[in-house]
Amino acid sequence: MTDAIQELPEPAPKPDEAPRRLRFPNSAADWAIRALFFVIFLYFGTAKFKSDPGAPWVILFEKIGLGQWLRYFTGALEAVGAFLVLIPSAVEAGLAILILIAFAATICTLFVLREFSGAFVPFSLLCGMIALWLHRRRV
Repeated sequence: MTDAIQELPEPAPKPDEAPRRLRFPNSAADWAIRALFFVIFLYFGTAKFKSDPGAPWVILFEKIGLGQWLRYFTGALEAVGAFLVLIPSAVEAGLAILILIAFAATICTLFVLREFSGAFVPFSLLCGMIALWLHRRRV
């Protein structure tokens, strides 16, 4: 008979020896994406505070028909959401605010203004923020 050499299976790694999970939250990629959303929404949010009668945001909110208070309110929410996205413990709250604003902008552009091509930018931002939120929660 031949001597059969049996290999013993390796024991399972102990919990402290387990491979580390990938960490996306607070990584360089996470910060870069959050910084991009910060710049975009801070730019658009602060632009809504210009009171020049010919300013594009003044004209747009006149077309919506709910008054200029909505322009100031939206601008303030965008600025607050932009800053919250930079705070590690408040990222999800900031994303929630910005997602709601982008969703409302998409719906308003499609159904109130009926400018279907104008809904591309808010819809794209909405999809990007939802993807970031889901990726941060999954990883």
